[in-house]
Amino acid sequence: MKKKPRSRPTADNPSFELELVAMANGGRAMGWHERRPIFVPYTIPGERIRARIVDDQGRFALAEGLTLLDASADRVYPRCPHFGPGRCGRCQWQHIDYAAQLLLKQDVLADQLARIAGLEDAPVRPVLPSPEEWGYNYHMTLLPAGQGRLGFQSADGHGVHPIEECHIIHPELLALYDRLDLNFEGLKQLKLQLGTDGAHMIVLSMRDDQAPELETDLPTSVNLLLEDNEPVNLIGESHCRYTIDGHTFRVTAGSAFRANVSQLPALARTVTDLLQLTGSETVLDLYAGVGFFSAFVAPHASLVTLVESYPPAVTDADENLATVEHVDIVEGSVEEVLAALEEPYDAAIVDPPSRGLSNEVAQGLHEAGIQRLVYVSSDAAALAHDCKRLAKHGFRLVTVQPIDLNPQTYYIDSVALFAR
Repeated sequence: MKKKPRSRPTADNPSFELELVAMANGGRAMGWHERRPIFVPYTIPGERIRARIVDDQGRFALAEGLTLLDASADRVYPRCPHFGPGRCGRCQWQHIDYAAQLLLKQDVLADQLARIAGLEDAPVRPVLPSPEEWGYNYHMTLLPAGQGRLGFQSADGHGVHPIEECHIIHPELLALYDRLDLNFEGLKQLKLQLGTDGAHMIVLSMRDDQAPELETDLPTSVNLLLEDNEPVNLIGESHCRYTIDGHTFRVTAGSAFRANVSQLPALARTVTDLLQLTGSETVLDLYAGVGFFSAFVAPHASLVTLVESYPPAVTDADENLATVEHVDIVEGSVEEVLAALEEPYDAAIVDPPSRGLSNEVAQGLHEAGIQRLVYVSSDAAALAHDCKRLAKHGFRLVTVQPIDLNPQTYYIDSVALFAR
């Protein structure tokens, strides 16, 4: 049974000195105490602290830092007043110099591949840094924090921490946030979204799926996202638009699109480069969303078959790829479409949910004859588990290119190439 967290030092829970030796997946630095790992947030490998246990899990424990005894040269002063223990949980690494963040992400990714997939000396390249370290998010999802306020989940995972400012969202969204006046009940979450054309969109999720009575003098569109993810347009446009390296993408409320727009050209180039297409290959684009990767890959292939299960995203992809040749769009689950394929394919792109691939998809990729697989990952542990899953079907990890889409956080995105 899980032990209750201990909130202060007692005779049986004394503070102790701890040297942090590595960064763990999840953003906490780790040290050893009494022959078991202790994980501490807001610390950096190489630091020495006085700590106390706050959550004893038996084989390991979570602790909080009480006193910083020896600071890392990579420690910097956080920019945001909401950052820190017991405050906003959206950022975890504002106390770490950005160059050091990149090295830590590379180390954590390599460690996950070694621990979970058994790949010692995994071919992990240096992380591609984000062009923007601050103000990079073109959309943000906020939760109600009471009394008409909004915020992010608290760092301790309990409740919502209200915010007045945020340094990782685009300044135009922050200006919109400052002008919001929410005076209705039943809000579950609120998403602010900004297109590269400067248009704003607010997406509401309500507890009862009922649209609130709205009055706005803001230059913004408003949409309601129902419990089943069906979007309902209330005011203005139903979508935002993003222009990336000459391609414009319509993204309807509810459709997925990565928030760090400044890093998307590098992401598209990495996927295209790793595929090494000559113009004669057939390619599957799975979990394809609004057709982002297909737009860049199709000019280098004889055929790209895009597969997406979310109907509004399929509609977006139809428009986004209307002038792109060599693309077929299929609406359906990846598992069902793979099972129904009648012809083999040469290569595939997979951009799965953070939990990774199912066994059915791994088997389907094998049966589709895929020789070159590019895997776009948003979770290091899921990628490592899928390395094991794909290896059972003959896929060998060739290289991994981490791409930093989330500065000031521990989140690790990467693009991996597998070959058979």
